[in-house]
Amino acid sequence: MAKVQMKAYKVKEIVFHNNIQGKQQLNLSNKVSYNVKYSQNGICEGVLTVEMFDKEKPDVLNIKAVLSGIFQILEQTEKEFLHVETFKELFPFAKATVSTVSAGAGIPPIIVPNVDIEKQEIYRFDMGAGLRAAQEEEEEE
Repeated sequence: MAKVQMKAYKVKEIVFHNNIQGKQQLNLSNKVSYNVKYSQNGICEGVLTVEMFDKEKPDVLNIKAVLSGIFQILEQTEKEFLHVETFKELFPFAKATVSTVSAGAGIPPIIVPNVDIEKQEIYRFDMGAGLRAAQEEEEEE
């Protein structure tokens, strides 16, 4: 059973620069970032940024899409798991957005490569844990 369910998504931002002149060989590269904000009421928001650009000449072609997804947490679980699952739900919409915008611009559709989020390092900062550790050290002294 799913532990998280997408309730809605929206495209927050699209930036597209197409300065291709005639026939040009492109060497596309990509960058993906994802952050999740959790609330107390079992809802979280994932913000996904996908960028595709020419490696040597980013001013020739680049596209950036920022999508936001709202998710309901159905079952309490680790935040790392929720991070991965919400990414998996939102990422196909980002891929489709980039392909649709580029195809609509009269160039071959740009296909964003798949990202294996489960093999990526997930960085989590728990400021509360750092404060608790500092307080415990003070109490020991």
